[in-house]
Amino acid sequence: MRKRAAARQTDVLSVLNGCDRPMTAYQILEQLQIREPDIAPPTVYRTLSALMDQGRAHRLESIKAFVPCRCSHVESVPVLAICEDCGSVEEHDGSDLLPTLTALTDQNAFQAERHIVEIHGLCGTCAA
Repeated sequence: MRKRAAARQTDVLSVLNGCDRPMTAYQILEQLQIREPDIAPPTVYRTLSALMDQGRAHRLESIKAFVPCRCSHVESVPVLAICEDCGSVEEHDGSDLLPTLTALTDQNAFQAERHIVEIHGLCGTCAA
């Protein structure tokens, strides 16, 4: 029996929330296949797409992985600090950045559909 979209989203978010590092779609798939061996990659990708559209998950473009959203981003910019050593991701509210980003893109009449900022470096633990 096929699961409803809401149940599938809950499953994927549960996997993402259960990991302290970003996960690729195939890593998420492997975790889901433990309980549901017949689940296919397109199902995971569709679910991740829906979660991103809802603002409940983020895709880290630079490393092709996903993390759950931990902030509210109604009129904001998620700023994701990615540790190059341990892989942890810390999410920050970049509300103050939105006017600056909008002013930059308005110069060329570019219309942004979404904003996300990724910063790579070392977390406090790894930098010490």
